[in-house]
Amino acid sequence: MDTKSFFFYDLETSGLNSREDRIMQFAGIRTDLDLNPTDEQVNLLVKLSDDTLPSPGAIAVTKITPQMTQHDGLLEAELCRYLTDEIFTPGTCVLGFNSIRFDDEFMRHLFWRNFYDPYEWQWKDGRSRWDMLDVVRLTRALRPEGINWPVVNGKKTNRLELITKLNNISHEHAHDALSDVSATIAVARLIKEKQPDLFNYLFKMRDKKAVQKLINLENPKPFVYACGQYSSEFDKTSVAFPVAPSKNGNVYIWDLRYELTEATYPKIKELKYNHCPAVAPLAVLDKDNGWEKIGLNKETVEKNFKILLENRAKIDAYLGQDEKEFKEAVDPESALYDGFLDDKDRNLCGIVRTSDKNQLADLHPEFIDERLEPLLLHYKAKNFPDALSEDEQKTWEEYRINRLNRQAGPFMAQLEELKSRKDVDPFIIEELLLWSQSLAAADY
Repeated sequence: MDTKSFFFYDLETSGLNSREDRIMQFAGIRTDLDLNPTDEQVNLLVKLSDDTLPSPGAIAVTKITPQMTQHDGLLEAELCRYLTDEIFTPGTCVLGFNSIRFDDEFMRHLFWRNFYDPYEWQWKDGRSRWDMLDVVRLTRALRPEGINWPVVNGKKTNRLELITKLNNISHEHAHDALSDVSATIAVARLIKEKQPDLFNYLFKMRDKKAVQKLINLENPKPFVYACGQYSSEFDKTSVAFPVAPSKNGNVYIWDLRYELTEATYPKIKELKYNHCPAVAPLAVLDKDNGWEKIGLNKETVEKNFKILLENRAKIDAYLGQDEKEFKEAVDPESALYDGFLDDKDRNLCGIVRTSDKNQLADLHPEFIDERLEPLLLHYKAKNFPDALSEDEQKTWEEYRINRLNRQAGPFMAQLEELKSRKDVDPFIIEELLLWSQSLAAADY
């Protein structure tokens, strides 16, 4: 990885579902590898299209209304072009705070809807990705010295706004994307200053090949692993062991904190190599009271490891039963993971995204992948509506109304709940109600 810079970014979205919800704000700051800002800050609103009712709860937090995005925002196609040309440049390491599991998923679906490759922005031409949340977790677990760590009602937490508050880091507007980016950079700088060896080690381990080398299924050994699914009591960190390969070249692992029994089989977890997991060799626990810090000891691990090895056949049988059938998405906008495109379709996607309104009106690509033809209609409707034929307009309107009607029930239920809350600005509620009425989605 020929990394030249970091680009820290954060999104505010219309909800939590990357398949169904949409990006409403994109913010980011580029830094050099010493975490010093090098470019102007990026802070963009993105137009919420008229086929989407946002989660009122999300809007109450971000205070970004659909009307604000319509007035000041970019179209999705415009955002994709800007990000590709100016932001995700060769040699950029893209990262955030919980970005791999949340923001990156929204970005992939954004690029998919707009006929860009959903993955190249994270790997091609020396690009890479990382995530500060797991860095924070492993730092707190193994090398917490020099940093103040939050506890709420007796429970350890790694919420960004609490870490910044305890360490006197400016973070005036939590849940504003640009403010969260600045806070994330400051927390990264704090870890790099107080625990530089761990910071630099985890930076190298963002490479999935380095992770695969440590978690070697051919010669497996226990390793240290920080994971959001593990208990906060032990700083989200334990000793794990790889038990079997999983789909897409990943691996199933077992938490050696627990004895393997039929009742505990569900604790088997899939580790994804390309998710930049916070992993380390077991030897790190022999330093600075590492075992004590994560509430484990060698005897427990060795005992549970022996039981695990004695039951490998049972694990294989359980995993074979646990394979779930993958259901294809009904909506082409949500069908990103239904398969990869071949070279012909990839070339046609390039023609689509470089075509203007007039060219799109007469463009009828012979796609091989059946997802792309309806996706093209949606792309035109949201970015170049004048390019739609009369029949296409009717098809789009039918889709739009059906989608809105699916969203209407949860939307109105959340809106009613917000009306009873004193901490929610009545202006937000009024704007959301006006937005829903303007879309003519249903008889409210």
